[in-house]
Amino acid sequence: MVAFANRSRESGAGALSPRASGQADRAVHRIERNRTMARTKRSRRSYGAGEWGRNRVRVFPDPKTGLYQIEWRENGRRLTRSLKHRDWSRAKRQADEAAAGLSGRGLNGRKDAEPEPLTLGTLLDIYGEEVTPTKAETSQRSDRAATKMFLRFFGRDRRPETLSRRDWDRFIRARRAGRIGPSGRPVSDRTIECDLKFLIAVFNWAAKSRDEAGRLLLSSNPLKGLRTPTEKNPVRVVLLEEEYHALLRISLKVDWRFHVALVLAHETGHRIGAIRKLRWPDIDLEGGVVRWRAEHEKNGYEHCTPVTAEALDAFEEARRENPENGDAPVLPASTDASRCVGRSLVRYWWNRAEKLAGLEPQRGRGWHSLRRKFASDLMDQPLKVLCELGGWKTAKTVLQCYQRADEDRLRKALASRRNGALDPV
Repeated sequence: MVAFANRSRESGAGALSPRASGQADRAVHRIERNRTMARTKRSRRSYGAGEWGRNRVRVFPDPKTGLYQIEWRENGRRLTRSLKHRDWSRAKRQADEAAAGLSGRGLNGRKDAEPEPLTLGTLLDIYGEEVTPTKAETSQRSDRAATKMFLRFFGRDRRPETLSRRDWDRFIRARRAGRIGPSGRPVSDRTIECDLKFLIAVFNWAAKSRDEAGRLLLSSNPLKGLRTPTEKNPVRVVLLEEEYHALLRISLKVDWRFHVALVLAHETGHRIGAIRKLRWPDIDLEGGVVRWRAEHEKNGYEHCTPVTAEALDAFEEARRENPENGDAPVLPASTDASRCVGRSLVRYWWNRAEKLAGLEPQRGRGWHSLRRKFASDLMDQPLKVLCELGGWKTAKTVLQCYQRADEDRLRKALASRRNGALDPV
């Protein structure tokens, strides 16, 4: 710059202005800076191996030292370690080896600890902690009893994936003979079916659930496709009309709440569990409509149904006996009027009423026989109407389990067919 200025003076040119001199200085500085950056330019070379989200590994040179670094993720954290060399081929080979062994081998070359194998006891414990508490109280007790039975029979240390048809058949034979189970007595195929359906439900849940490491608890259900025993002639008693009237006559001797529950079960066709849980906000006496809440229905189906005059009279009687307001139950408990009557008490009422009415004990005759009577009494109505009134979601359940055509109805059907054939055209 000085020589350039001297030549300018010798040639007769004027001196540079301060602005021009500053621009020239900055130009020289940029040239020197670019030369320095060219010598220390950071290498962008990197190599990745493995799959994103699973075993991704990357190697790259340290911008300061030039030593290669290896980077991977562990429990959501990004970790880096120096490979302490500058050999590019060796670094790529180490990245491939690390990605291939991340799930089974650590970066130090030693085999990581294998996860403990899942046992039947551990699986049932997990199911009991995560799924069973979401069920109703009765189902929870059933789950716990079935869990104890299966662990006693198969053992806590049994691997679930090793269960086979032989174990399936062996359990069925032992249950039928009464060698296992809470009661120690032989049970029906219906009971065995419920037991095995619980075990299948546990395995189906395990085949869709993952542990903390993202692994499925079970790769598949080992019992899938095996047939459960079914009862060919299940005992499904339908309460007779004369039996209902016999119970109705002595109902007030048992308890006014039993009388109300008996009438409501007969007139609405709903389960006694849903009737027990009715509260006064669910009852519209003026409109003659009852709301059945989803949380109290076995199928989780909330719906409203009209009721008969007999049912409204029963509600009026309950109001007179227990004139509580607000969210009070229609059938209060004996010790706490704010709580609904318990299931054990209504079962006791039924057993006592059978004795007072002089009815012979019969297996299967209980509160649910009134629901079957309701479905059979309305057999001539369209299935859609019957399902809406009784709270059934599907007509198949009604046809298979609830309706029963008695001999008198069958004879009437044959007579109507004959009369139709004899009518002149």
